[in-house]
Amino acid sequence: QVQLVESGGGLVQPGGSLRLSCAASGSIFSINAMGWYRQAPGKERELVGTITSDGTTNYADSVKGRFTISRDNAKNTEFLQMNSLKPEDTAVYYCNANIIRYKYWAAMVYWGKGTLVTVSS
Repeated sequence: QVQLVESGGGLVQPGGSLRLSCAASGSIFSINAMGWYRQAPGKERELVGTITSDGTTNYADSVKGRFTISRDNAKNTEFLQMNSLKPEDTAVYYCNANIIRYKYWAAMVYWGKGTLVTVSS
């Protein structure tokens, strides 16, 4: 009934840029905070950053100054602009969102299935 779909992943050279999108769809009443996570090969999933419904962002130290999170509330979409990419940024990137569905009281966190970003020369 609610799903998140990431797009925009691919292969990019070190120092390059990539823009990821996360579109939420379904029986959505409202979306609260949204976020981006990533999981590198052989590592656990880690937080990339979050954005509140008002647009306030928070980033992990590893990406601060290079990545920017934004959202389009009218389109239920979250973006991750990645600049100055490094090989260590290689990972599957996942979006998530705290969503209240129609006819439901409680909010729930939903996850996308991920999109692969590979940074390599």
